Order: sequence, then structure tokens, then C-alpha cells
Amino acid sequence: MREQLLDGMDLERQRGITIKAKAVTLRTQFEGADYELNLIDTPGHVDFQYEVSRSLSCCEGALLLVDAFQGVEAQTVANAYAAMEHDLKIIPVINKIDLNYARVDEVIAEMEQVLGIDPDDVVKCSAKAGIGIPELLEAIIRRIPAPKGDPSGPLQAMVFDSHYDDFRGVITYARLMSGTVTKGQKVKFARVGAVYDAIEIGHFVPKRRPCDILRAGQVGYFICNIKSIKDVRIGDTIVDNSPHAAEPLEGYEQPKRMVYCGLYPSDGQDFSELRDALEKLSINDPSFEFAPETSDALGFGFRCGFLGLLHMEIVQQRLEDECDVDLVQTAPNVTYQVLTKRGDMLEIHKPQDVPDSGDIEEFKQPIVRVNFVVPTEQIGQVMKLCQDRRGVQLGTEYLSPVRAMITYDLPLAEVIYDLHDKLKSATRGYGTMDYELIGYEGADLVRMDILVNGKRVDALSVICDRRDADRRGRAIVKKLKEEIDRHMFEVAVQAAIGSRIIARETKPAMRKNVTAKCYGGDITRKRKLWAKQREGKKRMKSIGSVDIPQKAFMAVLDTGVE
Repeated sequence: MREQLLDGMDLERQRGITIKAKAVTLRTQFEGADYELNLIDTPGHVDFQYEVSRSLSCCEGALLLVDAFQGVEAQTVANAYAAMEHDLKIIPVINKIDLNYARVDEVIAEMEQVLGIDPDDVVKCSAKAGIGIPELLEAIIRRIPAPKGDPSGPLQAMVFDSHYDDFRGVITYARLMSGTVTKGQKVKFARVGAVYDAIEIGHFVPKRRPCDILRAGQVGYFICNIKSIKDVRIGDTIVDNSPHAAEPLEGYEQPKRMVYCGLYPSDGQDFSELRDALEKLSINDPSFEFAPETSDALGFGFRCGFLGLLHMEIVQQRLEDECDVDLVQTAPNVTYQVLTKRGDMLEIHKPQDVPDSGDIEEFKQPIVRVNFVVPTEQIGQVMKLCQDRRGVQLGTEYLSPVRAMITYDLPLAEVIYDLHDKLKSATRGYGTMDYELIGYEGADLVRMDILVNGKRVDALSVICDRRDADRRGRAIVKKLKEEIDRHMFEVAVQAAIGSRIIARETKPAMRKNVTAKCYGGDITRKRKLWAKQREGKKRMKSIGSVDIPQKAFMAVLDTGVE
């Protein structure tokens, strides 16, 4: 045993957050009868909302966990409404009641105010100290309905997760909606049409434990010697391999990728290794997508789409840790829409794809509705934060005398980069936020190019608001000047919109003191040596290339506000 047993990934343990949903089977006794509870532990962060939505489709009920000190957070509200939309039976639970500074009564009042929860339904417990756990298990058994599936009906199992094992191939996690499956039975993945033998089936307790039979209502894993990664899709249905097999289940909506960035191997030779690593990771996490692309500055790589900035960071770290790939990552950007003069609607995933300004009829950016839950004394700072990012306030609701929920509509590009960090700073760590995409709105946007030594570096281009362009351009070139090392020739770093240069910084060249040996004497001797040095630098500049370090690709995110 160890703490946070289900958060087994190294990254989860380092960061203290849940990244992947984990299934576990728990057997318990109540009033003399044996019960089997199948639980899924889901993440809370808004970037991993897709893990939560997949889990909700497989369950009959949900435990809504609220911290006895932190109270109702923004993602608590979002996840509670998601569970209500799926018609799940919700059991509200207050955890960590053993803390000296727990505010149990205040938190119950907040839950009643925001979520309309009956205070008598709330179960109080402490997972760490073991207080209230028997009452919680009793509440699950009494309040949550038993699974509806018929064990004697046709086999239907919903695939809700999977991962790739180097020795056993793809391991598929499924919830049996109806029917029964036995070890060695031939099964079919309905949407892909692939047929396999179920050579091993079993439960998670919490490690994998093989068994001979799985029935409707149970959650388990299938090992079928699947070597082709393309044969498994999350949301697929496993059915009998017979002419009278059941219809496939509905599956899941495709997640909306909000943030795109380029991932390139730091050594151009590792391109195929990076592709294999991305394919293996996409089995375990289908919420990111990737497509090959090339860049003049970085060579061959992939354009990857993520649900948010934390998701992007986690995927990059998992690739480096689990797959041992060295990466160069370009600055992230959101998806824009451009209506051209010819009436075509283009989806723009990277700044290089923006057409010339003369061809653009309308430039649209994604807008998100953000809910902030903050202490009342910090409402002013949070409002200023949102107004600086061109937010539109929709309302303020007081959850209790000391906490309020503020709702804003903000451009997604202003949210993803550093709003979460700034919110934590402004509220001393007590503020939380959650957002959902509501649509696209027209805005006065431009593509800003960065030129290094007169050459446009495509991987450093950004899309920004025209009113911010000058300030951002100055901030970016100043930052790049610091990041780029000195060369034997001077390096000009410029920001441009179209053909108009809006900012410039010059990184001076490394210079040898050529006049060190001239003591006194005629000045013309020194001038001659300086002129000779200048000539050499000019010749070097025309044939030399500038090395741009990885940190420089992230420097373009500098908003220039500070």
C-alpha cells in the first residue's frame, strides 16, 4: 500500500493531480449480502474534462467530492451539472473533515446555494482518517441503482479506455452493458470490424486480476493480442462474433481540441520514433490529435491539438519520460476561423496558414465562458484581470458571505496562456476557474511575423489583436534578444505585420579587440583595423545562420503586460 494508490503515473505523483481516470472494483458486505462496486476515479482539472465525460456514460451514479476547507470550486459546479445532464444519481460528499480548519457547515451551505443540494443528503467523511467510510459505502448501496443490463442478453461492452503494453499489445478497458463474456471467446470490435480471441479477461482490484467470466454491469479489461493500434478506438463496442450480434452503442462525442502547437524531434533523425510514440500515447489518451507538418526552421514534425495548456504540457512530458524522445515545441495557439472574400470559411490551426490581409473578409476568434470562484475581498483584482484581457462581465453570484462566483466571456487566446497562474497570484491561491467554449466572434486580429536576420521564422509567428500588436512585438523582440546567443556577426530581431516593421532589437556581435596591440600612434592605423573587422563581419552575416534555442519558441507567449 501507499498514498494515492490509484494515481500510479509518475507525473501524477510528482504534480499531486489526477491526469488519467482509473477504474477499480471493490467488494464489500452490507446487511449480510455481498456487493461489488465498480468505481472510476476521475480528474478535476478543466483540461481533462473529456476523461470525466467518458466516465459518466459508463456509470449509474456519481460521488461529488468537496473539500471541507476549499469548499465548492469552479470545476465542482461544471462536473455536477455534467452528471445531472447524464441523469446520474448524485451523492454529495464532504471530505477531509478531520482538518483543524475544516468549514463543514459553511461548505454545506455553499453546496445548497450553488447546486441545490439537500443538506441532509450530504455524507461527511475523511478518506485519510477512515471517518465516515462505512456510511459512505451504505449510501452508495442504498441510493445508487443497480446496473440495468441483462447477463443472458447479447454481449455489448463499451470501451472507455485502453493503453499499449510492449509485451501484451493493446489492453482494452470496457464496461459490460449487457450479456456475458468468457475467457477464450471470439469477440468483435463493432465499429472497426476487427475480430479477436479474448485470451485474458479480468478485473482491476486495483491491479489487473484475471478471471474466467465477466457479466453485465461489471467493469474489466480484455487482452486480445492486438498489435495494430488502429483496431482500437475508445467509444467502440465489443460484441459477439456472430451474425446475430448486438448493435454498437452510441459511443462518445469527439473532444474539441482548443490549443495547437508543433512538436519536432530535437534531432531531425528521430521523426519516425516520435510518430510511434505519439501513436502509442493516442491509444491511452484519444483527446489529442496529430498530423505531420514541416517547418523551414525546424524540419519535419507534427502539428498536435490539445484540450488546453496543462494537457499539452502533460503530453509533452509523457512523451519525454515514457517514450524517451527529445522534443522542440513551438508556441501554442488556439483555432481561429477566417472568412475569405470568396466566401470560404477556413479553420486556422497555425499562424502560417493565415491568408494575406487583403483576402480576409472576417477574422473570428473562439470565445469561452469562464466561471471564477473567488474570495469576496479579491473580486476587484479578478475583474481587473479580465478587463485587461477584453472580457465581458455577465454576472456575480455570492455563494456565501466570503465567496463569490463571477462569470465572464473572454477570448480563449487570453485564457489559455497564463490566466490561471495570474488568478492564483491575485487570490493568494484560493481562486478557481472553469471554462467552456460558447462559439466564435469577429475581432480585429493580425498575424505578426518575427524576422531573425531578415528571414521570417515561421515557427515564431503569432496571431494577436491589432491594438496589442505594437506592445507585444516590442516585448517579444526584447525577450528574443536575451534568449538568442551572441554570434560572430550582429543579429537583427524584428517584428512585422505584413511588410511593416513594428519593433526591432539588435544582438551585438562577439568582437575581438583588434586594436589591443596599437599603443598610441596614428588613429588611421586603428581605423583601418576596425574597417577590416567590419568587412569580415558583413561577409560572415551573409553566409552565417542563427541558432535559435528552444526557450525562444516560448518567448513569443510574452504578452508584454509587465
